[in-house]
Amino acid sequence: MAVSGIGHYDPDNIFAKILRGDIPCRKVFENDMVLAFHDIAPKAPVHVLVIPKGPYISFADFSQRASDREIVAFNRAIGDIARTFDLDAPGYRLIGNVGENAGQEVPHYHVHLLGGRPLGAMLVE
Repeated sequence: MAVSGIGHYDPDNIFAKILRGDIPCRKVFENDMVLAFHDIAPKAPVHVLVIPKGPYISFADFSQRASDREIVAFNRAIGDIARTFDLDAPGYRLIGNVGENAGQEVPHYHVHLLGGRPLGAMLVE
């Protein structure tokens, strides 16, 4: 079910619960500002979700309210994770959905990092 990418942050969303330790995850990266873990329904051999630890609903929210330090840390983490999985040379895809039209399912900003095989067309028409 798609959700809005704007509004008030829901502290009971699944990623907030993962951040609090209420729900376990298969962690691949963590620092003081970012957590990354394997997707439970992977769409590629490597499918990692990268989330900021701050309460941001979407990229729209994150890009407006996050500190420069958080934005840099988030982007550097994505690069570090891609290198950990040796994805730089063969390539990878980053997907961030914002709002209902994009199919955002969790009201906490996150990026899908996918790789490990050719991923095909970005959108199937």
